[in-house]
Amino acid sequence: MNTSAFARSSHPSAAVGYIGGTVTVLIWAGWVLATRHSAATPLGTIDIGLIRYGVPVLALSPVWWRVGLLPKGVPLHLLALMVAGSGALFFQLTTFAIHATPAASAGILLGGSMPLAAAVIGVTVFRERLDMSRWIGLAAILAGAGILLAGSLSNRGIPWTSFLLLPLSALLWASYTHAFKRSGLTAVEAGAVIALWSFLIHIGLALVYGTALGLASAGEIALQVMSQGILSGLMAVLAYGIAVRALGGTQAAAFTAITPVLVTLGGGLLLGETVGLVEISAAALTGIGVALSTGLFSKRR
Repeated sequence: MNTSAFARSSHPSAAVGYIGGTVTVLIWAGWVLATRHSAATPLGTIDIGLIRYGVPVLALSPVWWRVGLLPKGVPLHLLALMVAGSGALFFQLTTFAIHATPAASAGILLGGSMPLAAAVIGVTVFRERLDMSRWIGLAAILAGAGILLAGSLSNRGIPWTSFLLLPLSALLWASYTHAFKRSGLTAVEAGAVIALWSFLIHIGLALVYGTALGLASAGEIALQVMSQGILSGLMAVLAYGIAVRALGGTQAAAFTAITPVLVTLGGGLLLGETVGLVEISAAALTGIGVALSTGLFSKRR
């Protein structure tokens, strides 16, 4: 079976959903590290965005050619939420924030905030009722962010904008998750449409503000093509869509619990960033909070 076959299944199995969720978090962790690394290169957020969405636009061209910019049967407000929540706006906010934020902190603030944002939308918009374990999980996520905030006040180099932009980006992603679930599109179709819209937006940004792609080395371009375009832009979008279809948005979000831990370890091992007790404690607490807040261990599923 190939990925396209999984994506087109109306009811993929739980095992397929678990595989999709695992693949997604591994790619996400690598994406945060690669994006953080790009801050030391000539590449700006627009340049990386062109790579991020240009690769899936080419790979999925037969799909978006068939579906079009405005897929039939998809309400415009759902399409707008999907493009904003997983496309150009989400990418620009997260990339700008990650460039200024240590990898460990970025992984915690973004990965931890995603299920928190999903829960907020579920409670306020869809009137979901949370049990005690999920409330405890949400409190643990906030505590993890509080540890980072306390650390930033002790001159740990985390700008205040990170505490604003990364949770805001997580809210956008949660909106995309709920909108995609209700759009009726397959993971492949949604990924193709979002990539096309986002690539066109980045073309417009490049025409206005210019691009530095010609200043970067071939090695840097190749790294970003692999991380941003192939893995994050194509494989992760499809894998996450499969996980949402198979498990539902809440349970799929449970896989983000490991993202802060992976990014924290990767920031220390691969990027040479300082990983101390503050970062480790915040990552562990946030990971536990994510797992609890998504209802993974709830009696009422």
